Amino acid sequence: MAVGDGNSPKAAGSALAERLNYLFAHMHPPGAPYTNAYVADEISRGTDAYGGVSLTEQYLSMLRNAKRANPSPDVLRALAKFFAVPVGYLMGDLSASQAERVEEEVQFLVAMRDQRVRAIALRSVGLPPEVQDSLTAIISQFRQQMNLPADPPDPGGEAPRGER
Repeated sequence: MAVGDGNSPKAAGSALAERLNYLFAHMHPPGAPYTNAYVADEISRGTDAYGGVSLTEQYLSMLRNAKRANPSPDVLRALAKFFAVPVGYLMGDLSASQAERVEEEVQFLVAMRDQRVRAIALRSVGLPPEVQDSLTAIISQFRQQMNLPADPPDPGGEAPRGER
């Protein structure tokens, strides 16, 4: 996802809308994306947990559609807490590489929601590095056979084995 860092209010609203829509698209329980109404209600009902912020479905919709560009820092903090991301991600205070890193972590969390992916990862814990490398090669071969990229983006931030 491209992260805008324009200085105009419209650019700021567009960047915020992109980030919010990214979180709505990826940070939700399996099979059940959040709605604006649900998020607004959870934040508004959890006043202690979200700093006393009251949020309406309509206002959240306007933020997601870039019709509102300057929510209060309290609203941004509440949304960041709800989606478990740094508030700087929503405020636009992160560099493009830092924002990309947040999105990679979101992708990792999404992948780890899949019980089968989690089981594969956990079963490799404690195996010697050369065995883990062999498993990675086998998975890459399966990915290639299925016309998937050999190596998906690395959410852990480590370079692939040959690039260290």
